[in-house]
Amino acid sequence: MYQFLLFLQLILQRLIQTIEPLMVPLCFVLAWTIVILGLWSLWATGRDSLANARRMHQIPCSDCRYFTNQYQLKCPVHPSQALSEAAIGCPDFESVMVSCSTEN
Repeated sequence: MYQFLLFLQLILQRLIQTIEPLMVPLCFVLAWTIVILGLWSLWATGRDSLANARRMHQIPCSDCRYFTNQYQLKCPVHPSQALSEAAIGCPDFESVMVSCSTEN
C-alpha cells in the first residue's frame, strides 16, 4: 500500500511539473475573462434599467385629470389600466394644466 501511495505521489508530481508552465497564462486569461464578463453584466443591467425607467416615465396617469391617487380606485375611466404600461397612449388622457390667468 505504501509503495502504491509513493507511486501515486510521483505521478502527481510529474503531472504538476508538466502543467505548471501553463497555469500562469491560463489563470491570467481566466481572471480577465471573469472581470470582463462582470463588467459586461453590469453594463447590460444598467442599460436595461434605463430603458425600463424611460418606458415607465411614459405612463401619463399622474398628470391626468381623472387620476384620483387612491389605492382603491386610481382611475374611474380605466381602472384596470391605471399606472401600468397599458396606460401609455390612453385615449382619454386629459392633462391637468395649471393656467395662470392675468386679471387687469
